[in-house]
Amino acid sequence: MDEGVAAYLSALSPQQRPLFDRLHTIVLAEHPEAEVAIAYGMPAYRVGKRRLNIGAWKHGVSVYGWRGDNDGGFVARHPTLSSGKGTIRIRFRDAEGISDDELRALLGGALAP
Repeated sequence: MDEGVAAYLSALSPQQRPLFDRLHTIVLAEHPEAEVAIAYGMPAYRVGKRRLNIGAWKHGVSVYGWRGDNDGGFVARHPTLSSGKGTIRIRFRDAEGISDDELRALLGGALAP
């Protein structure tokens, strides 16, 4: 594992870690070929020219670089989680109502060709 990514993960709080790990695991399950390194101060997952960043914040995890044209209907079902073009903010309390299948569509779709 990239040293920067390992350091980022070890710095996560006990509250942040489970949600971050959930998303991280889904991305790598959907795209085991993804390269993971730090970009913009957070883990960035790269497959070819596609990039997806996931960053933890005080109340949850944000996803940057998702694709509106390939999100599996995620934003249509969870419009309040979209905080701007290319950003999804998943608060800890919101995560319980989001299935892994929905996250697979969002995260896997972001890195799909």
